[in-house]
Amino acid sequence: MSQQILVGLSAVIALGISAQWFAWRTKLPAILVLLIFGIVAGPVTGWIDPDALLGDLLSPFVSFSVAIILFEGGLSLRMAEFRKIGGVVIKLITVGIAITWVLAAVSAYYLLGLSLEIAVLFGAVLIVTGPTVIIPLLRQVRPTETAGSVLKWEGIVNDPIGAMMAVLVFEIIITGGFTNMDGSSAIIIVTTIVDGSFFGALGAGILYIMLKKHWIPDYLQNPVTLMLVIAVFTASNILQHESGLMAVTVMGILLANQKAIRVKHIIEFKENLQVLLISALFILLASRLKVEDLDYFNLQSALFILALLFIVRPISIYAATWRSKLSFQEKTFLAWMAPRGIVAAAISAIFALRLEQEGFADAEKLVPYTFVVIIATVTVYGLSASPVTRLLKVAKPQPKGVLFLGAHTWSIDLACRLQQLGLKVLVADSNWENISRARKSNLETYYGNILSEFAMDEINFDGIGYLFALTPNDEVNALASIRFAEIFGSSNVFQLAQSSISIHKENETHESLGGRILFSNEWNYSAIEELMKEEIGLFLYRVSDGFNLRNFMNKMGKSGLIVSVISGEDNLAPYSTDNPPSTQLGDIIVIFHTKNDELLETQGLIPYEPLAETEVLA
Repeated sequence: MSQQILVGLSAVIALGISAQWFAWRTKLPAILVLLIFGIVAGPVTGWIDPDALLGDLLSPFVSFSVAIILFEGGLSLRMAEFRKIGGVVIKLITVGIAITWVLAAVSAYYLLGLSLEIAVLFGAVLIVTGPTVIIPLLRQVRPTETAGSVLKWEGIVNDPIGAMMAVLVFEIIITGGFTNMDGSSAIIIVTTIVDGSFFGALGAGILYIMLKKHWIPDYLQNPVTLMLVIAVFTASNILQHESGLMAVTVMGILLANQKAIRVKHIIEFKENLQVLLISALFILLASRLKVEDLDYFNLQSALFILALLFIVRPISIYAATWRSKLSFQEKTFLAWMAPRGIVAAAISAIFALRLEQEGFADAEKLVPYTFVVIIATVTVYGLSASPVTRLLKVAKPQPKGVLFLGAHTWSIDLACRLQQLGLKVLVADSNWENISRARKSNLETYYGNILSEFAMDEINFDGIGYLFALTPNDEVNALASIRFAEIFGSSNVFQLAQSSISIHKENETHESLGGRILFSNEWNYSAIEELMKEEIGLFLYRVSDGFNLRNFMNKMGKSGLIVSVISGEDNLAPYSTDNPPSTQLGDIIVIFHTKNDELLETQGLIPYEPLAETEVLA
């Protein structure tokens, strides 16, 4: 028996992470792939039976996992962001929620044929959208700052509100139905809000004091935070059922918006843990479905989904954002983005089980219909999100610009050339004379220590997707590469080779440096400075028929270096020996080399001057 449990748990983790990887490779929504894997592993093949695997532990595990996910979501909410969009968010979590609840309940009553009590409970469950599906989609489609912020705040904040409304409806159903409603309903709402806020603030305060006074060693800070999140969730839930979700969300928001202690390492830990928990939860809950539950994918459910997509969500969004400063395109984007996720699945599973035990009709339909909604909305919104975002023109352009660290003469020349080619360029240096030269060249600059905390707050990274760390200080280049790998991704962070690296070791890799080696291991700062003492120019060439990059490099030898290849719509491919860019007809190559007539006559390369070509077109 123990071996079966071990194999089952291993299968859940393996399937979950494999689904995440497959989604990354295929550009499909991760939640959709997780659901497919779970359904195949559960009702289709019978490989995984969550009830037999975890038994009575399944419900607490789901509850704890949702609490940790919502706490991580709260950590991503900044009050500075809320001050810009607060009015819209408040209307969405009040007016929008009320409209969604009523219309979803009415649709469930008439289209799905549910009893009045179960339809109203189902409507409350469908209030939630949730960070488990919203945040991955936002990362995928990259909407404008305002639209993305509104959607993120709505998705995180309405989860505990939806859970609270579901608890309210559940309590009313259990105590005699809607005909016997009294003042206890208002008491439940007030108690949930008060308890959740109190325990959330208490948990945040305890952790704040412990970190502020250094009562916790570094290696225990993440485990202690996790312990407190679970303790706050449990204590709040014991005092008032389902108030724990609000407590952990409040705790996350308070910790994220204080300035006295750093919580970045806690956020990173929770982000990694969130991926694991979401993967396991969706596999477990999807595999819990039965074969007969697949019959719920029918005409009735299709009509209900259409009502959610084209009636319920648009009406709630346009009503809640009426007279707001959002553009019509942003409102339409919000109206076309309401996938349901793990919280809806967890809430429906908890209440359905208790209602079935109480003998309520239609209670067994709650979970299957919830999964119908989850699968349908994740599929529709996930597959259409990118084209809809582009159609409405609310997508941020892919960041293609370059942050240059080091404003010496040849890096300024390179920055100017890339700017002429239409790329956004930002030059940073702590030397005022260097910055002054860059500004005289009409470059955007940052004067100061790029590694300071202030730099991250002061610099606008919109449009910037690459780092070129070109300073003569190897340690600064390495530290900057490590720092900015978190922002741009490790594959988009480049630095010069260390000055101490011998030419004889040019074939070795140096992954510990923090960034990819720009140019090659022999072209460190000193070597480039020596090259610049010769009659060096920065040349642009357009690739035509007959060009061979390797042959050209052999011909150039050590008299120059290839900086990058630019293809298509300003797509930058910096030259690095670990994965040299390929060239295609029409690409532009940026090269430093001596003014060698033989190189200028290389077959397949046409000298290119962007300003001259612009004048011809004009």
